[in-house]
Amino acid sequence: MDSLRRIEAFCAVAQLGSFVAAADRLGLSRAAVSRLVIELEGQLGTRLLNRTTRKVSLTDSGSAYHERARQILDDLAEANAAASATTLRPAGRLRINVPVTFGNLHLAPLWGQFLQRHPQVELDITLTDRLVDLVDEGYDLAVRVGRPQSSSLVARPLATDRVVLCASPEYLRMAPAIRRIEDIADHSAVAYSLWSGGDAWTFQGPEGRPHSVPVHPCLRANSGDTCRAAALADQGLIFQPAFLVGPDLAAGRLVEILPHYSGPRLDIQALYPSRRHVPGKVRAMVDFLVAAFEHPAWT
Repeated sequence: MDSLRRIEAFCAVAQLGSFVAAADRLGLSRAAVSRLVIELEGQLGTRLLNRTTRKVSLTDSGSAYHERARQILDDLAEANAAASATTLRPAGRLRINVPVTFGNLHLAPLWGQFLQRHPQVELDITLTDRLVDLVDEGYDLAVRVGRPQSSSLVARPLATDRVVLCASPEYLRMAPAIRRIEDIADHSAVAYSLWSGGDAWTFQGPEGRPHSVPVHPCLRANSGDTCRAAALADQGLIFQPAFLVGPDLAAGRLVEILPHYSGPRLDIQALYPSRRHVPGKVRAMVDFLVAAFEHPAWT
């Protein structure tokens, strides 16, 4: 029990960056929290925190220990919730990895709703377009947008989307007419640099065969938001998901080009490590997302 109290005190200080704030959270005195952390450092034989008169920070050992210790506390909270007949609610920290643009546009508005339903869960959201390793990097769950890939992860479909070829009305007014799919090779393009096809955009033609067209970007960016902004500034063609450009198309700020040539389908999925017993917090979030995207806003 003493070891657990020391771990709780250390994690509170590490998370809040203050002995005073940690003491308030735990209902202890500052001196008591400081003593518990010192005892833990003595028990481990290493310094976990750098202390100055102005701030507290983690040492390298403290940072590594904090990740493992938080997981232990989260697992304990989950076990306590599952074992109690009166508190079967999901609990503990839930680490989620999501893509930047989709996360900001379509997931950020949902997090508050989830927390209202599950107040014992603490969300830890990371936004990145890098393909992370959920197991190695300690994530409980990821939302990914793209083509399905073979994986050892469990996948729950959330929605599907399509990639749209479009540009601003002003750019199309000034530029040569696009009558054939091959004509886009002669136009200015704004390219998403993480696109798997590089500087070739692939379409499914009305006759059912694929068409791969080389493009010549005037601008490349690893952000769909930047590509969209450039298109709205009349800089050229973009090839972006409907979840990003749908409102612009509906408002006439962007115009779809050759709609009978379809872009790749994108699968939006919730992924989590394959486990025999899925934690309640993960199951609750996945079920919540499935329900939230039953009728995607961009469709």
